[in-house]
Amino acid sequence: MDATADYGRAGKLGEAERATAWQRLASETFDVVVIGGGVVGCGAALDAATRGLRVALVEARDLASGTSSRSSKLFHGGLRYLEQLEFGLVREALHERELMLTRIAPHLVKPVSFLYPLTHRVWERPYTAAGLFLYDTMGGARSVPGQKHLTRAGAMRMVPALKRGALIGGIRYYDAQADDARHTMNVARTAAHYGAVVRTSTQVVRFIREADRVSGVRVRDVETGDEVDVQAGVVINATGVWTDELQRLSGSRGRFRVRASKGVHIVVPRDRIVAESGLILRTEKSVLFVIPWRNHWIVGTTDTDWNLDLAHPAATKGDIDYILDHVNSVLATPLTHDDIEGVYAGLRPLLAGESESSSKLSREHAVARVAPGLVAIAGGKYTTYRVMAADAVDVAAQDLPGRLQSSITDKVPLLGADGYHALVNQVDQLGARHGLHPYRVRHLLDRYGALVHEVLATAADRPELLKPLTAAPDYLQVEVVYAASHEGALHLEDVLARRTRISIEYPHRGVDCAEQVAELAGAVLGWDQETRTREVEIYLARVQAERDSQVEPNDQAADQARTAAPEPRPLLLDPVS
Repeated sequence: MDATADYGRAGKLGEAERATAWQRLASETFDVVVIGGGVVGCGAALDAATRGLRVALVEARDLASGTSSRSSKLFHGGLRYLEQLEFGLVREALHERELMLTRIAPHLVKPVSFLYPLTHRVWERPYTAAGLFLYDTMGGARSVPGQKHLTRAGAMRMVPALKRGALIGGIRYYDAQADDARHTMNVARTAAHYGAVVRTSTQVVRFIREADRVSGVRVRDVETGDEVDVQAGVVINATGVWTDELQRLSGSRGRFRVRASKGVHIVVPRDRIVAESGLILRTEKSVLFVIPWRNHWIVGTTDTDWNLDLAHPAATKGDIDYILDHVNSVLATPLTHDDIEGVYAGLRPLLAGESESSSKLSREHAVARVAPGLVAIAGGKYTTYRVMAADAVDVAAQDLPGRLQSSITDKVPLLGADGYHALVNQVDQLGARHGLHPYRVRHLLDRYGALVHEVLATAADRPELLKPLTAAPDYLQVEVVYAASHEGALHLEDVLARRTRISIEYPHRGVDCAEQVAELAGAVLGWDQETRTREVEIYLARVQAERDSQVEPNDQAADQARTAAPEPRPLLLDPVS
């Protein structure tokens, strides 16, 4: 068996596979090269690979390092889009949510309940109930419970943290949630499992042309500075908020423009809001979610234009105050800045329209063949990534010979899904076999699914790896080792911000465990002491820059503070893909 076949079957993204991937990029001709390691790009790579195409995916930074690690972490139909009469969008999103919960990623995507507080008598309950009835009948209540109506007393029992005067009653409904960064990484690994070349820290620096058509890309390894040409039948630009930059690099006129809208979330401890359910609150512009997140609540989001650094959107004090003001309007015990454990800011790639209000810009996606051999996709929402990916590959087919097979990703479970339900029933036996408490095994199953065997095998000769990280005890040491050996993590930030969510789940934001994590990951990645020290210093600078930005009054000042931190990938060029 050759190395590439082994790589394809394993879905492993380690150092050896990375070296093999570089050789393949330089020596093979691909049907499709996808630019961008967000959820849409990873989805497109998986879609194309499972149609029998030869596929490569390149990402300049890390998988999900942009928008796809900074969402509200919901797989939802978009209840508020019903008000905008976007029935098709809601139906499509609910269908995707159903697929994720039942077939594609039941280990990663879970039901989550929300209370919709009612504040107006007579008209609001029937009006909201009608909307939720539509939500349920469009596919919302197949694998989650349907809506439940509550009196004020019932709603207060469900969410005792609410002010008594904040509501006259409520309706509980269900959506679904997932760790977005882990889900995206899992989509990428599944694409690799089906034969795609997946390589991060690999930046597109030039488009290769033959006459008027795009025939490939020149890529740069931003860890070493090496460059190679990659030949392709068609290139898919799935770079989200960087779509316009890549469009300019290609020298082709775009068919649409993308505007970046900044969304900020805060993370607070679970005990700061006493509730059995999440909350959805109306604001003057949109909605505000209070989302259960393990031992925490995620509260957000904002929706404002962003025209500054695309890689590192910064939250301002004003953004944080906006969230606190709105959530405190209904809480009996208000949240303060001191309660905040983590803050993150992300950019939504919205299709630019006539309206100046970013909350009104289209959440729909667009695909265009912008030049022979070049397809661009943008817009949409995380929940519908699979549909977007299939649409992009359908359009790319125009530049490929022969008849393309139809998309089958609605039937392809992500790695770890097969066998997950049986393992849930075997939690006690698994725990006893490995000396782990059942709650630890459940935590691992909800992060890795059936790949838990692979994770635990990593600790077979090193039982100490089954101990928690000293300063982040929600995570085991073996998870850090596995992130570096199997999940494509190349830098300390990749582990602390995306393979785990330590950077937003602990008040120290990863600072207190940076040394230990660098030692564990560095042992896999071959870091010497100098490299370990540099990785820690860069990460500490990132955290400090984020903290500094979050006390600034406006976007310009916050951007200046955030971009003061050095890049963990210093050989990146501008523009970035």
